[in-house]
Amino acid sequence: MFTGIVQAIGEVAALQPSGGDLRLRIRTGKLDLGDVALGDSICTNGVCLTVTELPGDGYWADVSVETLNFTTLGALGLGSPVNLEKSLTPASRLGGHIVSGHVDGVGEVVSLHKDARSIRFVLRAPDALARYIAHKGSITVDGTSLTVNAVNGAEFDLNIIPQTMEETVFSEYRPGTRVNLEVDLIARYLERLMLGDAAAQPGSQGLSLDTLAENGFLGGGKFK
Repeated sequence: MFTGIVQAIGEVAALQPSGGDLRLRIRTGKLDLGDVALGDSICTNGVCLTVTELPGDGYWADVSVETLNFTTLGALGLGSPVNLEKSLTPASRLGGHIVSGHVDGVGEVVSLHKDARSIRFVLRAPDALARYIAHKGSITVDGTSLTVNAVNGAEFDLNIIPQTMEETVFSEYRPGTRVNLEVDLIARYLERLMLGDAAAQPGSQGLSLDTLAENGFLGGGKFK
């Protein structure tokens, strides 16, 4: 688990295709690896990766076909900057929100403009994720915990302060940049719980008006 508070910007030092997937080497810059051991997790642009080697100035990790297909890691090149965060410990401060490092989908930067000393970004999420993105809710973008300032359909606004611009890869974003998105963990589990017995049925996808009505939440039921 992670907090979404980026601890350092690293860079891709090597990419080695291996048996159909990828071995990735990340140079970690100022990130302290003194307490990192083989098998530990490091959030890399929002993706939880397992450390397989520690060469001294960074780490190696294996990136599966599943991860390559559903995140932006497959598009990285040599020198690409990446957000880095070590996994939580019992003594860690939860400065952002609970982040799993399991990417829900890939979004895209629509636009950006100055807003006083901050930069206002508009991003577009995949349609299937739009229902999890709420005004003043939390979202993780390339591993960065952020507050949603406004929502318009599948598009949402973020206000990025100078500190975040300097300490994350947001400074690299331009219209069209693709980013890893992780929606709020609580929202995903709440939806699943609300399905009730229907969650065990094959093909169950999510909440619908019919499901809510069948479970007494509409039509004079539990919210009467």
